[in-house]
Amino acid sequence: MEPSLASLRVLLGVSGGIAAYKAADLVRRLREAGAEVRVVMTESAARFVTPLTFQALSGQPVRSSLWDEAAEAAMGHIELARWAQRILIAPASASLIARLAHGLGDDLLATVCLASAAPLALAPAMNQQMWAHPAVQDNLALLRQRGAAVLGPDEGSQACGDTGSGRLLEPTRLVAELAALHGPRMLAGTRVLVSAGPTYEDIDPVRFLGNRSSGRMGFAVAEAAAEQGAEVVLVAGPVHLPTPPRVQRVDVRSAREMHAAVLAEAARSDIYIAAAAVGDFRPAEVAPHKIKKSGDAGLSLALTQNPDILADVAAAPRRPFLVGFAAETQHVDEYAREKLRRKKLDLIAANRVGGGTGFEVEDNSLTLIDAAGSEELPRAAKRELARQLVARVAARYRAARPGAA
Repeated sequence: MEPSLASLRVLLGVSGGIAAYKAADLVRRLREAGAEVRVVMTESAARFVTPLTFQALSGQPVRSSLWDEAAEAAMGHIELARWAQRILIAPASASLIARLAHGLGDDLLATVCLASAAPLALAPAMNQQMWAHPAVQDNLALLRQRGAAVLGPDEGSQACGDTGSGRLLEPTRLVAELAALHGPRMLAGTRVLVSAGPTYEDIDPVRFLGNRSSGRMGFAVAEAAAEQGAEVVLVAGPVHLPTPPRVQRVDVRSAREMHAAVLAEAARSDIYIAAAAVGDFRPAEVAPHKIKKSGDAGLSLALTQNPDILADVAAAPRRPFLVGFAAETQHVDEYAREKLRRKKLDLIAANRVGGGTGFEVEDNSLTLIDAAGSEELPRAAKRELARQLVARVAARYRAARPGAA
């Protein structure tokens, strides 16, 4: 089914960068999806694509300056801000992202964003090293906290000759992403519980047993569920990630703490998505002081099993719709199907970890498996993949519980 943006008033902001040429095709595809489009360009963007191109494609005058006397005589930037029902900036350069994060109204596009109540979506496009810079990531985290949606970027070859993350999402994907944000909230009226990140098990006051989970996938799932209208509780292991907008966060450290927090929330939840990488074992005893080396002798630890969070939630009198994750290094489908059956899950998301996939990376791929079969979600940025996963979970939840709100 083609994405629909029927009668949605989209203000498309185009900032400077070689990816600005793709914005011309984006205007055409937005209009094909039913949107009304007006374009605001930065002065830098006009060095890559002429305003006349966007005027011809949108059928509307293109604005690029706060110093347009004819337009600003009638407070044109305020009129644009009020007209927009959704603001999409594609491409969003590192410079524009920084100016929006810090509230600068130093050109028309930034001023319109400040003056509008319309939801903001950003489609970043920049060199892969620039995309990875902490300043860019901090600015995006600040904008996400304020409710902005970040669409992409994609990974691949770049105009500068580099390869990596930073490519603008293709116009068809941007339209689909915008339609998902604009469409009916698939999880409105539901309560979604998500667990994310690693667990740490203390050996002594200095050392612990842990794993390499960054928590990014689980945090992206919580953010996607909130975007779809759910009331979301996120139980997070020890990670260094900002709390997604409109999400209630509970911080834990150990598997037993996560077990207690999840069971306290599960009975009140409609859906539980278990994206955390929970440690299976913990030391049988925690040393009260730092364990010291003794000559060349090694160290032996006696381990005991941690409680099985998913199994205990599945066995509860009122169990939510259960979605598990299976992170495996081999026999991924086989092990995931066995876990689906053994833990009585409704759906499992399987992925291979190691060798640059799964943990500690910005993207991922998933195989969704349930009693009816399987579906591949190809490798993509974790936020995009989370939106796809949440859409599938919402559809299965509604099908399994047709009377649900």
